[in-house]
Amino acid sequence: MSLPLLSVRNLKKYFPVYSQGFFRRRVGTVKAVDKISFSIHANETLGLVGESGCGKTTAAHTILRAFSPTQGEIFFDHNGTGNSVDLATLSEAKLKPLRKHMQMIFQDPFNSLNPRMTVGQIIAEPILIHKLAKGRELDDRVRMILKKVGLKPEHKVRYPHAFSGGQRQRIGIARALIMEPTLVVADEAVSALDVSVQAQIINLLDDLQEELGLAYLFIAHDLSVVRHICDRVAVMYAGRIVEIAPTRELFDNPLHPYTQLLLASVPNPDPNIKMKMDTFSEVADIGNLPTGCAFHPRCGRCQNACRAGVPDLLEVEPGHFVACQ
Repeated sequence: MSLPLLSVRNLKKYFPVYSQGFFRRRVGTVKAVDKISFSIHANETLGLVGESGCGKTTAAHTILRAFSPTQGEIFFDHNGTGNSVDLATLSEAKLKPLRKHMQMIFQDPFNSLNPRMTVGQIIAEPILIHKLAKGRELDDRVRMILKKVGLKPEHKVRYPHAFSGGQRQRIGIARALIMEPTLVVADEAVSALDVSVQAQIINLLDDLQEELGLAYLFIAHDLSVVRHICDRVAVMYAGRIVEIAPTRELFDNPLHPYTQLLLASVPNPDPNIKMKMDTFSEVADIGNLPTGCAFHPRCGRCQNACRAGVPDLLEVEPGHFVACQ
């Protein structure tokens, strides 16, 4: 197998917690991302799933260096030569040339677009920041990427408020892809859209991946979308990855109790099938986690060893890793 495009090793992102009042002092730490490891290959889509607050978006922002990591390594092979660069240790000056190779599609297609700028200005802004083109060449690139995402070139003179939610998300996709990246992070890229529009955007992402050779880190809550678009899935709980497997394997044979809970909580369209009420329980407080495995207070298979130590990811089947005693 070829070397991964992105390799994340033991990545941590901690946030300090301070007391209120005039004399603020540090009283704790939120371990938003706690020692996670995974890889993404070229042309692959890795899904990252878990409950709200589990650290998915923080992990994505740390990988893209919107946040500086507390600890860990982020090896990125942007040109496919095998010469990976550790993004975690780079200064801002050395990081800037690499940013064009890794882009993000945001969740809210309205708030992520500047209402004072035209669509053409929004899409062209990354090119201007990196000084990659100007004048007629820049205009041609904007027109070309608009066509690729299913919009018309004349749309570039309009403002974001003139478009529907699905069209605004296409604008966000165009802004990310005009830099010709190799890695795209899609953070809940379809969750704010109607179901019919979701299907259109998912199909567009599939087509663009095949045409441009993109790798996706696809963050989502909707497991049906994840099952459709992702090659592999990583399940995250309380800042840690608890299971990674090929998509079909994970859905057919979930091994971690939390993964089983997630899949059992998916609504069934059959009105004669009632959801098990024991699939619902208290969500972990990421600022005050229990000792050992963070999931053990919710786990029906909890043993003494689960309270004593945090289990590591172990490969139980080819390509299927799980963190469970």
